[in-house]
Amino acid sequence: MLIIGAKGFAKEVLQILHENNELDNLAFYDDVNKNIGAHLYDKFPILKNKLEAEKYFREIDNRFTIGIGNPVMRTKMYEDFSKIGGVFASTISKNVVIGDYGNILEDGCNVMPNVVITNDVIIRAGVIVNQLSSIGHDTIIGAFTEICPNVSISGNCKLGNEVFVGTGAIILPNIKIGDRVTIGAGAVVTQNLPDNCVAVGVPAKIIKKN
Repeated sequence: MLIIGAKGFAKEVLQILHENNELDNLAFYDDVNKNIGAHLYDKFPILKNKLEAEKYFREIDNRFTIGIGNPVMRTKMYEDFSKIGGVFASTISKNVVIGDYGNILEDGCNVMPNVVITNDVIIRAGVIVNQLSSIGHDTIIGAFTEICPNVSISGNCKLGNEVFVGTGAIILPNIKIGDRVTIGAGAVVTQNLPDNCVAVGVPAKIIKKN
């Protein structure tokens, strides 16, 4: 598998693959950081351009996952690497509790340790669910949304695409959140939020519309 990115969140994805014994032919991709070496931890090759990535997909392993936060960047990386032959793949920790009924996790999700996902939860493509977060029943999480650590999403919620939910935020039941919304760390969301806004505080209030 190819992990897009070689710093920050990519190292957390590496740990998931290590624990899942999925290190065969693992490589990273970083064409941004000029001071990065040829290998991560002196073991895993770091590809530096799209031609190398295309060759890797063709000759070694066509799977990739995204080791970068930021919902907009994740969408772009998905589009770029799919175009050159990559197949979007999920990384899911063994230390996750996922209900047995009605759940759908689409391709390219990164689900980190100690997450709880109950029943009838739909998680669209490319979502990050970070450690210690919980998602209640009958909830839908839109594509490429990033849920930071220790977030609580109650039942019957709907989050749009490319939403960012900050660390420790709480979303109360039956809340609908639009596309490209940013929710600040520690916020408590008690009412619906429209597309393209930033909401912070307890209770969360809109402070900016994009």
